[in-house]
Amino acid sequence: MSKSAQAKGQGGKRVHVGKELVRRLKRFTEALATTESLPDHFTCRTVKLDLKPKGYDGNDVKRVRKVLGVSQALFAQFAGISAAAVKDWEQGLKPPNGAACRLMDEILHNPSYFKKRIRELATPVGTGG
Repeated sequence: MSKSAQAKGQGGKRVHVGKELVRRLKRFTEALATTESLPDHFTCRTVKLDLKPKGYDGNDVKRVRKVLGVSQALFAQFAGISAAAVKDWEQGLKPPNGAACRLMDEILHNPSYFKKRIRELATPVGTGG
């Protein structure tokens, strides 16, 4: 049997990977059928993300928009908000919050990705004629 088809089982002896998978899946389905808690039988991990956005003032919003190289109207369209909201943010009339701040955090974290996305989404608009 090839090494890729073997794994060390309990006690260090070699077992066929397929048999080991079947054994573990059977154990898992049996645990699901009971009212017992899965973490009592299996390793379960909980992951929390630190997603609290930073606060953005008018200058910060303008900086994010300039990083992308877009107008207020295009930034608003990309973010799914009104151009008036972007204008209000940049003038300091209303601060952005929630998802808008998270989006700006992500833009600053990886501006090249978002510049690329905007280019991919751009559709030239004819000037008529």
